[in-house]
Amino acid sequence: MQNNFIAGVPWRAERDLKTLVENRTTYTLDECELNIFETHQEAKDVNLVFGDLVLTTMLKGKKVMHLFDKPGFDYLPGESVIVPPNELMKIDFPEANFDNPTQCIALSISKEMIENTFNLLNERFPDKMLSQEWGLDLSNFHLINTQDLSEIINRFIRIGVKERSKEKDVIATLALKELLIRLTQTQAREMLEKTYKQLSSNNRLAHVVDFIKVNIRENLTLDQLSSKACMSKPHFSRSFKNELGLSPMEFILKERLNLAKNYLRMANYQIQEVCFMAGFNNNTYFIRAFKAEFGMTPKVFQNSLQ
Repeated sequence: MQNNFIAGVPWRAERDLKTLVENRTTYTLDECELNIFETHQEAKDVNLVFGDLVLTTMLKGKKVMHLFDKPGFDYLPGESVIVPPNELMKIDFPEANFDNPTQCIALSISKEMIENTFNLLNERFPDKMLSQEWGLDLSNFHLINTQDLSEIINRFIRIGVKERSKEKDVIATLALKELLIRLTQTQAREMLEKTYKQLSSNNRLAHVVDFIKVNIRENLTLDQLSSKACMSKPHFSRSFKNELGLSPMEFILKERLNLAKNYLRMANYQIQEVCFMAGFNNNTYFIRAFKAEFGMTPKVFQNSLQ
């Protein structure tokens, strides 16, 4: 089942709360600091600043986040926000109370860790298709968590909160490297979704993604896609997976499943019709793949809309 939400972390007992607004629990590691914030009452204009780059992820409740002197935006579970060093976060809690508290993590990551990770990636995998080099795009700061990103954030929280071994910092450092990679892949997929049409004439990856979307109902092969990218099959497959976090065939499957979901929302089609309209040629496989991705069969999803 697809789950882009983060598993809960322990709440502080009421007697242990030092404040009802952004009560903070901190776990310090070699290359980062994991903070868990809880808010149990309505509040406005709460300021927060970190000296290092911060990945924040909503676990429960709702905030309104103000960044870069821009209008506020709703910040909800299943989402993450990347905040540059020394950037003021101004936060409102319009709905928080003891029955509906907010909970959020803020993972501050050392500058050295970020630089070392992306320097290593630029050395090992220099032939990027979408951008010139590995790194975070701080203009694309508000993200919908992908499944891969959620899984590594969940794992990192478990390491920070529960790991007790003497190797804890080594384990955390390895997880942190993966987290940074998943962040760049999540950003790349979001950016491609918004810009592939504009970029398709002069960017190989965007050109391939545009071709996939236009021909999603056809029998797409790796030979076709690598030819469109003017790359060998192994090089294309490796580059695609490195940059987007999915193999080309996994990407196509997700595209077809999301298309099927949209068809189910639009009209009362028969399930077999949706199967073929979305590019699947086997109804049994379609139903199984849909359930694996969305946690319910197409029919159950369709009925839930009525």
